[in-house]
Amino acid sequence: MALNLITGAPGWIGTRFVRTLLGQTSGALPMSQPASEGQVRCLVLPDQGVSALLPADRLEIVRGDLRNLDEVRAFARGAEGATLYHCAGVIHVSRFVREYMEVNVLGTQHLLQAAEEAGIRRVIVLSSNSVAGANPRRDHRFDENSPYNPYMNYGRSKMLMEQAVHEAQSRGKLETVILRPTWFYGPDQPERQTTFFRMIKNGQAPILGDGGGLRSMTYIDNLCQAMLLSADNPVAVGQTYWVADRRPYPMTEIVDTVERLMETEFGIPVAHKRLRLPSLAGDVAQVVDMLVQKAGLYHQKIHVLSEMNKTIACSIERAERELGYDPTVELEEGMRRSLAWCVSHGIDI
Repeated sequence: MALNLITGAPGWIGTRFVRTLLGQTSGALPMSQPASEGQVRCLVLPDQGVSALLPADRLEIVRGDLRNLDEVRAFARGAEGATLYHCAGVIHVSRFVREYMEVNVLGTQHLLQAAEEAGIRRVIVLSSNSVAGANPRRDHRFDENSPYNPYMNYGRSKMLMEQAVHEAQSRGKLETVILRPTWFYGPDQPERQTTFFRMIKNGQAPILGDGGGLRSMTYIDNLCQAMLLSADNPVAVGQTYWVADRRPYPMTEIVDTVERLMETEFGIPVAHKRLRLPSLAGDVAQVVDMLVQKAGLYHQKIHVLSEMNKTIACSIERAERELGYDPTVELEEGMRRSLAWCVSHGIDI
């Protein structure tokens, strides 16, 4: 019986992927291993609740921290021939940027070491668009040949993480695949995404310059599809793939779409306003962000604002060609499902 190991649950991606493996969602392509079979084992921090994952048959919870090698070894024990999906990572640290290195880099190194020792077959690792930074022009698209140009400490930590995966691949004990999702969205969303919805509702969504900067986005079930497709494809071994919706969206389209769906389909009153700022505000925020992070600290709102005037867009051609990736859900339907999830869970937008 197949064994799938997951890090990052009960986080956003980890939770959604566990539910996908257990056949509790729709939207991702079916697995070669039927959803009614196979065990799912999750590494969960000692103090984290697991109510988001329950109730579920065939689910095993192992308590541990990626920063503790012995705990990671316990998670991987007895998993010879298994597939490991590494979804865990810190995107926005609570305060200190050193957490990026501790979790994203050292934690991944521990996981790879434990996987090699346990005889795990394949490790699928989620990286980030931040390893490539921002596009030089609006018509430019990142692909798998684009050079590293990491954005701030988070991007650097993900670059170092990718390099650790490449090193593990070169040792020949593991099959590895790296996936680079972009700004993801969809059901099971965390508070930061709900805050974005509230900003749109209240007329506080920042639009920098003309709002025409493009952003690749990744609907979460499209990402789950790419993860499933990476599990057994022999061509994917040792490769990296950008994973996103089929086209990037202008910031104005993203905000307008959410606002329209709120009002017309969910009856949520909206302010019909935007917080319009010059593009220079993003450049100023980037300088401030760099200075704050240089001091070893982190401020989430400043960091997010620093990206709002940029184009961050990629090509998914290689994932389509080699994995058979087919992102069937795009912005309007994805945001509709996101809002419906909020409403069904009684979340106040």
